[in-house]
Amino acid sequence: MRASFSWTAPDLLEGGEALSPPSTAVQPTTGARAPRRPVRPARADQPRRLSILWWVFLTNASVVVAAVLLLALTPITVSTPIALREIVVLVVGLVAMLVVNLLLLRRVLAPVLRLTQAMSSVHPDHPGRRLAVGAGGSAEAHALAEAFNEMLGRLETARREAAGGALMAQEAERLRVARELHDEIGQTLTAVIIQVERAADTDTVAGPDALGRVADALRDSLDDVRRIARELRPEALDDLGLVNALIALCSRLDRQGETRVSRDLQAKLPPLSPDVELVVYRVAQEALTNAIRHAHATRVTVSLRADAERLSLVVSDDGDGMPEPRPSGTAGLSGMRERALLVGGRLRVESRSGAGTEIVLEVPTRVG
Repeated sequence: MRASFSWTAPDLLEGGEALSPPSTAVQPTTGARAPRRPVRPARADQPRRLSILWWVFLTNASVVVAAVLLLALTPITVSTPIALREIVVLVVGLVAMLVVNLLLLRRVLAPVLRLTQAMSSVHPDHPGRRLAVGAGGSAEAHALAEAFNEMLGRLETARREAAGGALMAQEAERLRVARELHDEIGQTLTAVIIQVERAADTDTVAGPDALGRVADALRDSLDDVRRIARELRPEALDDLGLVNALIALCSRLDRQGETRVSRDLQAKLPPLSPDVELVVYRVAQEALTNAIRHAHATRVTVSLRADAERLSLVVSDDGDGMPEPRPSGTAGLSGMRERALLVGGRLRVESRSGAGTEIVLEVPTRVG
């Protein structure tokens, strides 16, 4: 009785003959949990496959039938009381049945064992490899190979999207910093240079008013440089901790415009890693920026709560909300979701058009 796939584990790694493209097209998934796939009916051209249960049953049944035939067709007798020679014959027959059963079961389960070896050999640095499913084997092993191929496709798609999103976020941040340096600091320093050159070309010494304007322009440029540096890396987060950094962020945004930013922050938090603190701060910063610049909110509330199990950040506003259908693949939301995944957290967005937006970040605080 034979049941096997048409590959061996070394072929999956060395040669390209045993590697085949996925049997079904893989739909990309972004952030949300993929819906459960319905059971696909077998195609007419696919051979009918026995389940592994039936393979094991038929294997054991064949051994038992062979033993019964041997007892029926051979002159083997058992007397009472049993003789030593008869005990030896029974023991030898039992050992032979067990060995044959083991060999047959090993052949039946060989495709599953090779499949597990191939799964452990797949590496993310070598994408595009798939398990080639042969004509033989049990239905469970065949379904497992197909599911594994589809899972590889989804993981590779998600990895490409994550890498692309990270590169786009980096380039967008660099473009923003370059524009601010060119448009604000560059223009201010250019005006200062013109004033200094004009004062140097004249024979008279520059008056206090001219020097005061130069000093004010330089002071403004220095403030812009400090602001850009704070946005690139928050100093308050390193020096004062997460809560004080969020207080400083909310206070600064509250003073800048017409949007009122209120906060409800837990004063004492459990010990958090620097990665978790940075993710929480960046998500709060992005959510506040979206609420002020894009949602045109008049009031934003930042809430932070934590216990020994979980940290929860909630940023809610009374702005325009998100349109329906909800936009997918936006840089802001994608960046926040990617940051949450980096620390094992989960991001949830609740929004209705014209009814505001609530962004909830939940991060586990217990390590291990």
